[in-house]
Amino acid sequence: MQLNENQSMIRQMARDFANAKIAPIAHDIDKHGTFPEATVREMGELGFMGLSVPEAYGGSGADITSYALVVEELSRVCGSHGLTVAAQQPRLLAHRRLRHRGAETEVPARGRGRKSLLSFGLTEAGAGSDAGGTRTTAVRDGDHWVLNGSKMWITNSHYAAALIITAKTDPKATGSRGISAFIVDTDTPGFTVEKKEDKLGMRASDTAPLTLVDVRVPHANLLGQEGDGFKYFMKTLDGGRISIAAVALGLAEGALATARAYARQREQFGKAIAEFQAIEFMIADMVTQIQASRLLTYEACRLKDAGEDFGHMSAMAKLHSSETAMFVTDRAIQILGGYGYTTEYPVERMYRDAKLCTIGEGTSEIQRLVIGRYALGL
Repeated sequence: MQLNENQSMIRQMARDFANAKIAPIAHDIDKHGTFPEATVREMGELGFMGLSVPEAYGGSGADITSYALVVEELSRVCGSHGLTVAAQQPRLLAHRRLRHRGAETEVPARGRGRKSLLSFGLTEAGAGSDAGGTRTTAVRDGDHWVLNGSKMWITNSHYAAALIITAKTDPKATGSRGISAFIVDTDTPGFTVEKKEDKLGMRASDTAPLTLVDVRVPHANLLGQEGDGFKYFMKTLDGGRISIAAVALGLAEGALATARAYARQREQFGKAIAEFQAIEFMIADMVTQIQASRLLTYEACRLKDAGEDFGHMSAMAKLHSSETAMFVTDRAIQILGGYGYTTEYPVERMYRDAKLCTIGEGTSEIQRLVIGRYALGL
């Protein structure tokens, strides 16, 4: 895919920032599980956090391709930074200013104090792949809704000024029906962000469960039409899969770069191991899989930018890129041998980070269901 001048400029800006500001701290924030507030703030100042949000709503007004390029470049050196930006995807839904009875609903463009991010509260203990199994409830009480329930695996939750929360508004409805979406400020009484999860990878990314006990939100915070929440968050997931595909692509590219550099300088039997066919074949497979993932991801971006149906393509991009990331990071560790298994090189971190990409925004199994049903016209 040929990038235009603006896309190339944005990519270079993200690459320069990642190399200068993120690469030096990536190891330490992973080791200690520290959320990188300073660099996240800088990314906001550069416009990365609201890149594809229209300028009228405080964003940069860039296309989805530019957004994916930024996530990709950040993830090349640190998956946690890429994921933090990727988790801003709900902003794209909120800033469409979905109408309800002629009134416009909009997520605040900027947070308060250190809480400046946005988040998306969908997953529950009993509602993961089956997102229609939502048990969080919202009951109408005059001009307010009262929310009760809990959410799990919510990214950026400790640093979010507001979240989009899904809840059942029609207790008689079954399956995916009767679910609505609400904008909830995180300082609302009864809203609690629990202890941060201790994770295998993406350790510097903030992930925590939420609890809602009699959380009252104004009726104006109902996002779009009552009962249409499932439809809204399915669209959000389609876009989010492009985000995860970009994260996975960046991780794979970072691991390849490390493995390639190592193979050129590491000598065995009197020559660089890059000259051995076994290594050449591994590098060839890695490069080929990455290129295929890149083309799928950029095509999903192109379709979304063009306003065309992109759900099937984002599922293919997410599936292929996430599994490519697992394959490439595994091969990178193999090429580095014992060094690859230690924290002296970043490939073991990239391997751990890549695993999340096969789970978040829909598992690989769910992506295959989406792709298969599209292919069969079901």
